[in-house]
Amino acid sequence: MAGRERVVRMSVEQPLWRALTAYRLLTMVYATLIAAFGREKFDHPWIAAGYLAVLVVWTVATLPKVANAVSCTKGFLGVDLTIALVGVLLTPLVDMQARHQDGPTLPSIWTAGAVLAFAVKGGWRWAAFASSLVAVASLFGRGTPSRDTLHNVLLVWVASIAIGYIVEVARASERTLARALEIEAATRERERLARDIHDSVLQVLAMVQRRGTALGGEASELGRMAGEQEVALRTLVSSGLVPTTRASEDASLGAVVRTMDDVEYAEDGSDGGGLWDLRTLLAPLSGSAVTLAEPGAPVLLRPAAARELAAAVNAALDNVREHAGEGARSWILVEDSPDEVIVTVRDDGPGIPEGRLAQAEGEGRLGVALSIRGRLRELGGTAELISVPGQGTEVELKVPRGKAER
Repeated sequence: MAGRERVVRMSVEQPLWRALTAYRLLTMVYATLIAAFGREKFDHPWIAAGYLAVLVVWTVATLPKVANAVSCTKGFLGVDLTIALVGVLLTPLVDMQARHQDGPTLPSIWTAGAVLAFAVKGGWRWAAFASSLVAVASLFGRGTPSRDTLHNVLLVWVASIAIGYIVEVARASERTLARALEIEAATRERERLARDIHDSVLQVLAMVQRRGTALGGEASELGRMAGEQEVALRTLVSSGLVPTTRASEDASLGAVVRTMDDVEYAEDGSDGGGLWDLRTLLAPLSGSAVTLAEPGAPVLLRPAAARELAAAVNAALDNVREHAGEGARSWILVEDSPDEVIVTVRDDGPGIPEGRLAQAEGEGRLGVALSIRGRLRELGGTAELISVPGQGTEVELKVPRGKAER
């Protein structure tokens, strides 16, 4: 949800509310100064002074109301617009010349702030309603409207509706982006859990099926049941129905000791504060059938990146043992450069026939898609697989330094 919180903070509405607050203050000062300098021509100066006093108090007291959409209620908008309309209608009474000339009204351009509040709060329909009322009041107060009056009325009407429409489009875009971020986060959690299932439960079920079939007797029935459960679980994983609740993720990805055929290692759920040497995680993978070539200096990565990269290498070795046979040999080459870390896993097996990976994904066998490519994708890296029938397979894992060190 962190992505969604960033979207809310970056909302286009907040700058508009801040701008509206500043606009109301500045136009309040402007209306007061205009009235002060033109008080000599007022027929009823005390009415003008009383109205402007109300306008000043109202503007200052209601500043929190225009801080955001929640505090800007319908009741506030109604009173705010009423004050603007009263000021427009009082202008001919206070200044008779204003009825026949294009002088400013008592609230002057402060009136536009009341209309803009409608636009930011409710969109273009609310803006059209408020600006239409202001237009009627302005035309009625002027008696015979001049070209400048019509021009000002039309300007406020068009500008407020345009701003209201922009706000509606921005809100729709923000909702779409927030939903996309939620879907992306849920998908990432589902992929992480699916990888853990593939690397643990499915591996155990596959081993039980092989051993049970080899032993025969009652073990054969156990192997058959394990094979059925493996197929069902693979179908569940590939269909995207793996639960992604916090409890299930903690149960699967917490502090565990994972056994992967001949390799056992403990995984700590915390990230730690420093950097890990990738070589220490890959060292247990070497053996009689696996040769590890590594740099002489430590290959330092963030704990999460080091774990995921080592798990992807282990998944590649699992594929070698499963598809190339126990007698196949593998070579792991670790290359450390200033820009990226490259780990290459090569074997001397029979290779992968063309189209076999796509077929495996269709059958729910997601070892390469999730355990290898999925892990590298989350690290911002890539996983390239090159296979030639009869000449073995090579998997090249690349992790950018900038991603792996954060």
